[in-house]
Amino acid sequence: MSQHRFGRWNVSLAVATSAILFGLHGAHAQAQVATPSIDPAVNQGIARVLAAPVMQRVLQAVKDDHERSLSDLKMLTEIPAPPFKETARAEAFLARAKALGLDARIDAEGNVIAVRKGVGRGPKLLVSAHLDTVFPEGTDVRVKVRDGKWFAPGISDDTRGLAVLLSWAKVLNDLGVQTVGDLMIVANVGEEELGDLRGIKAVFRDHTDIDGMVGMEPDPSGSITTGGVGSHRYEVIFKGPGGHSYVTFGQPSAIHAMARAVAKIADVRTPSDPKTTFTVGTVGGGTAVNAIAAEARIAIDIRSADMKSLLDTERQILAAVAAGVAEENQRWDSKAMTFTTRLIGDRPGGNTQSNSPIVQAAISATTALGRPIPKLVPNSSDANVPMSLGIPAVIVSNGGESGGWHTTGEWWDPASGWKDAQIGLTTVLALVGINGVSEPLLRPRK
Repeated sequence: MSQHRFGRWNVSLAVATSAILFGLHGAHAQAQVATPSIDPAVNQGIARVLAAPVMQRVLQAVKDDHERSLSDLKMLTEIPAPPFKETARAEAFLARAKALGLDARIDAEGNVIAVRKGVGRGPKLLVSAHLDTVFPEGTDVRVKVRDGKWFAPGISDDTRGLAVLLSWAKVLNDLGVQTVGDLMIVANVGEEELGDLRGIKAVFRDHTDIDGMVGMEPDPSGSITTGGVGSHRYEVIFKGPGGHSYVTFGQPSAIHAMARAVAKIADVRTPSDPKTTFTVGTVGGGTAVNAIAAEARIAIDIRSADMKSLLDTERQILAAVAAGVAEENQRWDSKAMTFTTRLIGDRPGGNTQSNSPIVQAAISATTALGRPIPKLVPNSSDANVPMSLGIPAVIVSNGGESGGWHTTGEWWDPASGWKDAQIGLTTVLALVGINGVSEPLLRPRK
C-alpha cells in the first residue's frame, strides 16, 4: 500500500455548513485534523456545493427519506440473490427505479442500468451497488429486528447500497436537481464469489464513455477504497489410474499427488509489501477408503494489490503443483499421474491515486460533513475493473454500522445511516457538478 503525504487543511465554509446540517458541537466542527493534502480547488468545490441552498435541501431530503427507504431495503433483502441468480432482485430494483422516475432497463448481463442525463457538458459518473449476495438458495433472508438492529443475510452487503441508490434517485428527481455531467446508476450482478465481477466488467466493456466510478459497500470503519486487490483463482484437477488399495498397490494416487502439491504450495513465500496472499480454499476427491484415488481437486485463491507480485506468486504455485505431481510419479516409477489447471476467477488489480479529484472529493466531503478522516485502503470490489483500465474509482460507505458480513448473522443498524448517504451524494454531485451552482470536479477522459 502506497504511503501518502499528510498536511493540514480547513474549509471553513464547508465546516460551518456541516455544523448547521448535523448540529455538531463547536469544538468538533472547528477541530483541525491531519489528512492527505487536498487540492484547494477541490476544497472550494465541496464548500461551494455545500453552501448552495439547493444542496441543503438535498441533504435534508436524504435524511427525511431515510425512514421511507427502509421499506425498499426490507423488500430487496427478502428477495434471494445468490451468485448467478440475481434476476428476481434485479426486476424488483428495476420496478422501484422506474416508479421513482428513472429511465431504467436490464442489460444482457443482468445489470439494472439507468442514465440520469445532465445538461450535456460534463463527465459521466457511474454510481453503483451490487445485487448479488454470497448466500445459496434456501437461505432464510427474512429481516428480523432485535435491539434496534436489522438482521438478515446480505442486508448490508450490499442491499443497503441498493436502497441508497434508490433514495438518491428519489431525492434528485423530487427536487428537480439538474447536474452538469451524467449520472449512470447501476445495480450490478456478479460481485461476489465466482461471479468474478462479470456485471461491472460488462458495464465497462459496453460503455466506453464512463469517466469515473463511485461504488457503495458496507464500511463502518470510515475508510475509502482506493486500491483494487487483484486475484486469480484456479481449479486444479489431479488424475491417475486409480485402483484397489491392496490389489493394485503401487499405482500413483491422485490424493497423494494433491497432498504433495498442497504441501509445496504452503511453503511458497510472498512479500508483505505489497501484501500478497494465497490459500488452498477447498479440496476434494477419492471414492472410497479402500480405493487408490483416480481423481482429486483443489481450488486456489491468490491475491495482491500489485499485479507483478500476484503473477510471480502464481508462477510459484503452479510450479509447486507440477513438482508435487512429478514427485508422486517418481515415488511409484510411473508417468500415469497428470494434472490440469483452469482459471476460474480473474479480478484485475489497480489503484486510484490519492491526488485524483475523485479521491480528494470523497475525503473532503467526508470531513466537511463531520466524519473523521477516512483511511485510504485496498480491497477487492467492483472498483477493481475501472482501476485496471486507468479510470478513477472509489468505494465509499453505504451508511450505517454493520457487521457479520458473509454470515447468516449479518446485521445493520439504521441509526444515523443517512449521514453517510449524505456524504456519498455530496461527493457524487461535486464530481458531476450542479447546474448553476458548481462545475464538475471530475473531468471527462476524452
